Amino acid sequence: MPHFPKEKSVLADVTMKRRDLITSTAQIVAGTMVAAVVGGGEVFAQSTPKKKEPQMQAKAFVYTEVQISIPFEDAPWQKINEAIKQQPGFINKTWFSGVNNNSLGGFYEFDSIENAQKFVTGYFPMEAAGFGAAHNTRIFDANLVKEASLELNSPHFGGTPTGKPAAFVYTEVQINVPFVEAPWKERNPILKATPGLIAKTWLSGLHTNTLGGVDAFDTLENAQKFALETFPKTAQKMNAAFYTRIFNASRTEAASRDMNSPFYV
Repeated sequence: MPHFPKEKSVLADVTMKRRDLITSTAQIVAGTMVAAVVGGGEVFAQSTPKKKEPQMQAKAFVYTEVQISIPFEDAPWQKINEAIKQQPGFINKTWFSGVNNNSLGGFYEFDSIENAQKFVTGYFPMEAAGFGAAHNTRIFDANLVKEASLELNSPHFGGTPTGKPAAFVYTEVQINVPFVEAPWKERNPILKATPGLIAKTWLSGLHTNTLGGVDAFDTLENAQKFALETFPKTAQKMNAAFYTRIFNASRTEAASRDMNSPFYV
């Protein structure tokens, strides 16, 4: 039949196109699967977003201060930072530079109380000895103060401070009160009204149950007013001795950023 060869040619052409289409589709699918396996495929990244890594949660806080007077720009903080980053369980540090006395110190997060204890009994005494200076260290149980601290924007628990800190105030009252019995629910509304307060992390002393905090302020003037006028009245009502320190945050921002301080994330 005269038309048979033409029909056969058309049929063969259609069959070839179907085969090519199937082959091309298979190659695309295979390419996508390979890209997914090696982790470099854009299709995989778009269709299956990577889960956000959970943020490491602090289990312990450490406060330190070395009895030395040195302008912060002269302190070997880069070298110290590299050494501290190697310490077991270290999460982050906010550097402290004392107002009026240029003392060196900091506020640290650790992943466990055990690692915090190793730090204050092992590494840190050697660091202070390198300056030929006495020092002060404190350990606090972070598990106890999460709820109270979050109410006051503590970045150590994922809170968002209302601004960048210009100053820090460290406080500790010489009393023994388990944090579950502390009147923080009554204190927090009062603290929220404190001029210039942008965040507070409550502190509960390990073994001692002392009450304290690290308070971040928007200006050095507001920090001084709190430490010199407001807080002493609070301690007086508790009939207790207390410890306060004021630190200039503007001097230590770069060093703190290098140590992943949550105030600058």
